[in-house]
Amino acid sequence: MYCYFFLTLLVIHNVVASTQQQYDVVVYGATASGVTAAIAVANEKKSVVIIEPGVNVGGMVSGGLGMTDKGDPSVIGGNALEFFKRVGAHYNSKDPKWTFEPHVAEDIFVNWLQDMKVTVVYQQRITQISKVGTTIQSITTNTGAQYSAKIFIDATYEGDLMALGKISYAWGREGVEQYNETYAGVLKEPWPHGGHQFRVPVNPYDDNGKLLPMVHAKGPGVIGSANKQVQSYNYRMCLTQNATNKIPLPEPENYNPANWELFRRYFSALGNQSLSLSHFMTISMMPNGKTDINNNGAISTDFINGAWEYPEADWTTREEIKNLHIQYTLEFFYFLAHDSSVPLNVRNEMLSWGLPKDEFIKTNHWPHQLYVREARRMIGEYVMTQHDRHETITKPGFYSFVNIFNGCGLIIMLTQFQDTVGLGSYNIDTHNAQRYATEDNTTLNEGDVEVSYPVHFELPYRALVPKSAECTNLIVPVCVSSSHIGYGPIRLEPQFMILGQSAGVAASFAIEDNVSVQSVNIEKLQKRLRELGQYLTNSDIPPSYVNKY
Repeated sequence: MYCYFFLTLLVIHNVVASTQQQYDVVVYGATASGVTAAIAVANEKKSVVIIEPGVNVGGMVSGGLGMTDKGDPSVIGGNALEFFKRVGAHYNSKDPKWTFEPHVAEDIFVNWLQDMKVTVVYQQRITQISKVGTTIQSITTNTGAQYSAKIFIDATYEGDLMALGKISYAWGREGVEQYNETYAGVLKEPWPHGGHQFRVPVNPYDDNGKLLPMVHAKGPGVIGSANKQVQSYNYRMCLTQNATNKIPLPEPENYNPANWELFRRYFSALGNQSLSLSHFMTISMMPNGKTDINNNGAISTDFINGAWEYPEADWTTREEIKNLHIQYTLEFFYFLAHDSSVPLNVRNEMLSWGLPKDEFIKTNHWPHQLYVREARRMIGEYVMTQHDRHETITKPGFYSFVNIFNGCGLIIMLTQFQDTVGLGSYNIDTHNAQRYATEDNTTLNEGDVEVSYPVHFELPYRALVPKSAECTNLIVPVCVSSSHIGYGPIRLEPQFMILGQSAGVAASFAIEDNVSVQSVNIEKLQKRLRELGQYLTNSDIPPSYVNKY
């Protein structure tokens, strides 16, 4: 349906002293979580290397997501808070800053890693592992390089090291019955707790009765049932209107206007409503006149139906999927700028934007990171679910529901874990997974869940480690053990950074005490994390900090 728009990458040559290298800790993935993990390891005086499949550091934080999904920022401490303080310092602020340009984020990460003497090896993808019993001995990359370590940390969005290690994992959506989650599985649309839905009926069939592009087979599936559809991905686009720093958006190759008939009909059905570009994308302004553009509305930057195969795909197929997302995004922008069905004011507004000359130099000014909102999810020692975010529970390993008055107001804590290693505050947030034709010949999106709950929640260490029978020296701070719905409030970059630091300190203590990652002394770990400024419970948050930022 879409042709590929291939990025011209800057080739980075890595000097490998030998084909086999030994470290205390190997971190796979230079995401923001991988960076904070490696810095934490180095801070504990352990040797560490980051193996990064791409050519950049920072993942989504340096890949266009400059509008931080911070929720209540009072839960953000440790290395995560330090990053945002460094962003603030770059922009001459004494306070943390939550919005920033992509290159600023990457520069901060790169300089921080250099200061901590952390080596980053680029353009190396894991191809195999050596595992004896429950212990990973080494990983081998596509270059033939081999890296041995006592502890491994998989900080990728995809969980490839975890999967090669034969750790149990899930992808897609569980059904309602698996964890007794009311928001799980296929949703009955229109869903009262979601968004980004068609505001008016739109016929999804052409004159010959065939489905239009961007709509899949009739019907969503059985309501409440599980499936392997993942929530939609997109590119968080950094654009500018600054004429001196603007490159025109590339015209998509082999653009076919017929592919956008659904959008054309949607504009027609909306009629004479007063429309602007912001009705079809969220335009968040960053410093120096740049943007972080995100999905908004029924048809937007999310490529619905476009990422289902990504979690389990090989690298070649993933690159094809990424290029399809690039092509989709280019065509989306081109349609809004040039199609006669689009109101003139919207077309002119779209035409005013272009790619910044000073961003994403290595990847032809296009974001280096596809927003993989969710891929694999580990099934580890503890599985986070909807109940850990939205319901009161009491079970072994937990304290009961508590209210804590912090001096500035009443903060409610849903559940307290005895092994908490961080805090979260974001709502359950999952994007649409599919777009389908209904029985009455209209079009609906399905899968978006946006449910807020005015509480903080704790992140248990057990959600970062595999079952002990499967692996005893791997920690997973990104593809954490959770259901699809349980992952919704965790999958934000501040929480990934928090969990990365927790993983790094835990790995160091496992080495020091010569124990499995499952047997790390939790009290010792929590004490050290608190010393490093991490907030593990509401009582750790300074009263003066709550709602300050």
